[in-house]
Amino acid sequence: MTEQEFHNLRFPIGECQIPEAITSNHINGWINDIVELPDALVHITENLSETALNYKYRPKGWTIKQVIHHCADSHMNSLIRFKLALTEHRPTIRPYFEDRFAKLADYNQPIDSAIAILKGVHQKLGIMLRALDTVELKREFIHPEHNKTYRIEEAIGLYAWHSNHHIAHINQALKNKGQFN
Repeated sequence: MTEQEFHNLRFPIGECQIPEAITSNHINGWINDIVELPDALVHITENLSETALNYKYRPKGWTIKQVIHHCADSHMNSLIRFKLALTEHRPTIRPYFEDRFAKLADYNQPIDSAIAILKGVHQKLGIMLRALDTVELKREFIHPEHNKTYRIEEAIGLYAWHSNHHIAHINQALKNKGQFN
């Protein structure tokens, strides 16, 4: 497998690109993508066998099951990151080791608990994000792992991309039945 083929499997919708000038149309579309993630995951996975849930989306990648558990963990963190940015002055958020989380026992369990978490977290995210005004959208948090300061409006785009990125991973795993050359 070439580096380009591997890159395409890793980033099936491309790498995250946040425009410099973020409009209300961007924000509204991104929030819709975030809110729709749980239903999209239910739709994709509701009839999958245990075998299919264990398909990987790329060589040495996560299984569909691990991707869904990862989304629950990641988006729980996103809710807290947004709330910290809204209630503190430029807080430094705490990163976590996603690869290590994926090796924990809960990532091999049925996806029902992760889907339930995503439904609740995304309902809260939708309510909170739709209520933000233009000043709140500019509030910031510091991500020490990336050595970067993110505005809330950028983070909304990032988590919308993250949602779509992992939906594409699941579709990719299903299309290839977890088998790659």
